[in-house]
Amino acid sequence: MDIFNNVKLDKSSNVPLYQQLAESILNLIEQRELAPDTKLPPIRSLAASLGVNSVTVVNAYKYLESKKAVYSHVGSGTFVADPGLNDNKPVTRSLLSRKKLDSIDTEHCINFADTSVSVELFPVSQFKNCFNAVLDRDKGDAFSYSDIDAMGYKPLRRVIAQRLEEEGIKAFAERIQIISGAQQGLDIVSKAMLNTGDMVFTEKPTYYGALGAIFSRGAQAVEIPLEHDGINIDILKKLLKVYSPKFIYVMTRYQTPTGICYSPQKKRELLELAYRHNFYIIEEDNMGDFNYTDIKPVTLKALDYRNRVIYIKSFSKILMPGLRIGYMILPKAVSQAVTSAKYSSDISTSGFIQRAFELYLQSSEHNSHINRMCSIFSEKYKLITSLTDEKLMSYFSYNKTGGGLTLWLKLSDKLPDTRVLCSVLTENGVVVMPGNLFTSDDEEIKRHIRLSFANVTNDNISNGISIIEDVCKQLYTKCKL
Repeated sequence: MDIFNNVKLDKSSNVPLYQQLAESILNLIEQRELAPDTKLPPIRSLAASLGVNSVTVVNAYKYLESKKAVYSHVGSGTFVADPGLNDNKPVTRSLLSRKKLDSIDTEHCINFADTSVSVELFPVSQFKNCFNAVLDRDKGDAFSYSDIDAMGYKPLRRVIAQRLEEEGIKAFAERIQIISGAQQGLDIVSKAMLNTGDMVFTEKPTYYGALGAIFSRGAQAVEIPLEHDGINIDILKKLLKVYSPKFIYVMTRYQTPTGICYSPQKKRELLELAYRHNFYIIEEDNMGDFNYTDIKPVTLKALDYRNRVIYIKSFSKILMPGLRIGYMILPKAVSQAVTSAKYSSDISTSGFIQRAFELYLQSSEHNSHINRMCSIFSEKYKLITSLTDEKLMSYFSYNKTGGGLTLWLKLSDKLPDTRVLCSVLTENGVVVMPGNLFTSDDEEIKRHIRLSFANVTNDNISNGISIIEDVCKQLYTKCKL
């Protein structure tokens, strides 16, 4: 390349030759004389033209790679990285401090922050019948580890496999791991697959509990922005030139906190990239049952014919958080490691709960309960979106997702940042979730709030939206002065 003819190295300098060469190339990149994805000269030819040893060029390229200025492909060469990737720097610390939110007395507030459904909707009587049936059938064995292997109660895993067929997911009981909730699933997958310094990709914004599990293993996370139909695939492709992630963590149905669903095209592209670049995808699916449209979105796992997806499902939202039960579908290559991590964590999820849950899923009660929940929350969704459209559109924008338990609202430029808004709302008896709790440093996301209608009565939804409208009017008036 002619541009390298202008590179001058001073062999009398105290600065190592490889560093001089690297800085010269870096300057060419910063000056945009070397465009992203430009292939750098082969090592031997550049060494010959500069009159240096090949090791000097090798070390220069390694230095640039450590600075994320270039990336390499074995057998293909070294290429210029996209400088825009500096906006996606690895995150290595916990993003969230909940102390301020936890200190708020939400008992006497309209609580749009809580995503747990009302206890009045729990199917208590149905589970009581199942508990009694297990006790009558199994007696003391109901509390033993008999019939419970490392992956869980096999009859329960068989029933789950049958129900997954209804979702278009082909799964065998031997690949289903029973877990004590989605958070434990994330923890044990991280424990099994991650070491200090490993790289993981996540959505931006994302669920803070997932990041906690990743950071607990000493791993790093790179956040990739979400678009209206899923993760930004172009940025993902560029990052895959620089990093080799162990896995990417996604929620393809009613994502937390945005509520978006991935488009079929994005799902296919994500699966293809996972196969081509040899990484796994963790798909957490806790909100998929809360669908208020005629067509239920398909899971990523249902399209996963190459076994790249670790699917995690919890029943805490649709049933009862205190059950602490869920499951994972594990690809064969990671199954043994994850099962061992589960066993070392707590040996087994409660055998009594597993037995009762198997009876519950065998009955028609579960489908009836899901239908009832969807009917109730569909009405709440229609109410809160209609009131938001009527009262708040002068101050916010948002996308209607057709499901989930939350709305993700972006503040307009008419209002100050969310810290001021959330503080004033709390003083007026309304609690919302600020966007900064779902990202490390993205100012755009920090100008969002999340409204959950999971545990808010219809009257309080109406009153709460009116209070938010009044507070926004007050803040807007102050901003104009």
